[in-house]
Amino acid sequence: MMQHVVHGFGPVWDEASQVLVLGSMPSPKSREQGFYYMHPRNRFWPVMAAVFGGDPGREPATRAAFALNHHVALWDVLASCDISGASDGSIRNPEPNDISMILRGAPIRLVMTTGSKAGQLYVKLVEPGLKRLGIDVEMMTVASTSPANAAKSLDDLVSIYRAAFARAGVLVAVHAATDVSAGGKSGAAEGRPTVENKKSRA
Repeated sequence: MMQHVVHGFGPVWDEASQVLVLGSMPSPKSREQGFYYMHPRNRFWPVMAAVFGGDPGREPATRAAFALNHHVALWDVLASCDISGASDGSIRNPEPNDISMILRGAPIRLVMTTGSKAGQLYVKLVEPGLKRLGIDVEMMTVASTSPANAAKSLDDLVSIYRAAFARAGVLVAVHAATDVSAGGKSGAAEGRPTVENKKSRA
């Protein structure tokens, strides 16, 4: 049954965030718990644990801290829409969030939209407004971690997300910090490549 849904909770980000992950609209379970990717069969948090190492936990506070510790911001493309359950294909009358505040306030290198619908909505509803503001940021769409995406295994998703985070340079930063804490050389000292932020802001 179609219903009008308002997002209901804010983004997770800070001034050190470098990747902005955007879904389309939170699922009913996520809206119920007031946080991102909270359906027990959604694989986003297992993927994050596998990519970065460590345990994000099960609570919103620990998951938010885990994301921020790895320079990952979280939000969704839409502020509101009409939708049936968690079906992206049923979305009607979408209204976008204003993500420009994050792009102006943090050195975001890459926007990752999770799932094809989120990518389509971003291109149609968000990107034109950013261009009018003079904001240029790379966007790539990655596979959805939803249980509905049965075509992708957990291993598939880990590989896809690892490549995306590496493209943004955040995995290089993680590995460099680990090397330094262990008494080794940093990524820069070893000559590992970094990704430059090519986004301009008005």
